[in-house]
Amino acid sequence: MKGYMLIAGKKVFKKEEIEIHFPYDGSLVGTIPRGDSKDVELAVESAKVGFEKMKELTAYERFRILERAARLLSKRSRKFAQLLVMEVGKTINEAMGEVGRAVNTITLSAEEAKRVLGEEVRFDAAPGVKGKVGFYRRVPLGVIGCITPFNFPLNLTCHKVAPALAAGNAVVIKPSENTSLTVIKLGELLIEAGFPPEAVNVVTGYGEEAGDALVRHPDVRMITFTGSVQTGKIIMSRGGLKKYAMELGSNAGVYIDKDQKEKLPQIAEKVARGGFALAGQVCISVQRVFVHSSLFEDFVKEVVEFTRKLKVGDPRLEETDVGPVIDKGAADRIMEWIEEAVSLGAEVVCGGKRLSDTLIEPTVVINVPREARLFRSEVFGPVIAVNGVNSLEEGIEAVNDSPYGLQAGIFTDNIKAAFKFAEEVECGGIMVNEIPTFRVDQMPYGGVKESGIGREGPKFAVEEMTEIKTICFDTTL
Repeated sequence: MKGYMLIAGKKVFKKEEIEIHFPYDGSLVGTIPRGDSKDVELAVESAKVGFEKMKELTAYERFRILERAARLLSKRSRKFAQLLVMEVGKTINEAMGEVGRAVNTITLSAEEAKRVLGEEVRFDAAPGVKGKVGFYRRVPLGVIGCITPFNFPLNLTCHKVAPALAAGNAVVIKPSENTSLTVIKLGELLIEAGFPPEAVNVVTGYGEEAGDALVRHPDVRMITFTGSVQTGKIIMSRGGLKKYAMELGSNAGVYIDKDQKEKLPQIAEKVARGGFALAGQVCISVQRVFVHSSLFEDFVKEVVEFTRKLKVGDPRLEETDVGPVIDKGAADRIMEWIEEAVSLGAEVVCGGKRLSDTLIEPTVVINVPREARLFRSEVFGPVIAVNGVNSLEEGIEAVNDSPYGLQAGIFTDNIKAAFKFAEEVECGGIMVNEIPTFRVDQMPYGGVKESGIGREGPKFAVEEMTEIKTICFDTTL
């Protein structure tokens, strides 16, 4: 498949191209243009025109166009899912799930187009002020740069683009060079649904070239980004005076309390599915599990027993549970982290083997020292670290011993323990009797510490993607 950039509704090709390979076997999926600063300049100029056209659309018209886009995506679910499998390497079942969620994200955003609201400001609440009435309203920012990741190229792009359009902005999207074909198809679909062609632009290429030019462009009013902490910090240092929404990953922790013995089989399955979905390449994958020491051996037995049942292999097959990681470099790093943890005293009790350049067995490692990267950093691979703790307090301290704070989970029947965990754990989201991998698309989603700033979820993204304009009338003159 030969990809192209989408600028002002036109297909833009270039001589220099980037190859996209199927992570499972390395076969060629397609090519995309290697965009640069000149392409970004054209896209931003297009988006500025698009923004003027977006101003002409009523809230109802934006709502209807997004509704139409959701229907079009739903009708093409299988085609989008098959492309996701080939670009990302996720299983066909995971891909169909992502398409379904993307349809929902666009639908939720459509509803929010009708809810971009303000409220009255009581000017006379200030001393000595009479005869002043007014209100504030939320207005779109203008051109928004959307930099999207490889792991959920459809739904996470929808989480940025659909609320931006619902609020009346125009967008320039810079997708991951690994998964751009899906995003190009989404851009075309949004234009087909009725948005001005100039309002939806896709520039492909590398982050240090096309992405950097987008970040630095003075006419881009906001950058919304999902990716690594390191890249997020670079973006904010280079972008200058504009708004940012940053979703920067995690090494999500979960605590299993001493009263959960009877539920360990169900909890172990939840933990394994949360750790190994998309081969662990999810920002809120279960990575660190802290089990009360009285249940440690039983839990390890249960999670290993379930993990060994998972089928690893070709993501195109319906029976496959765990597919490949995105590329050989990622697999090299993951194996290196496992080996480092073992050298520091950890023990691999399940998996730990590399089956091909990109296939790694779902792996359970126990007693991982805190200085290991497998504990401290985001592994973004099919690896779960399980450590014992002696109390709820120790579990909370261990979960908090992280530079990240996206989501965390606790399993307990003790309501006081649940509230204590929710109050004291430093995360953007706390899941009680659920894994931290749980997310629905309408919830406020985002983190604290190095997990980022801002919140996604259409209602909350619209707030990020608008600014307040205050209007005051003097009624005495």
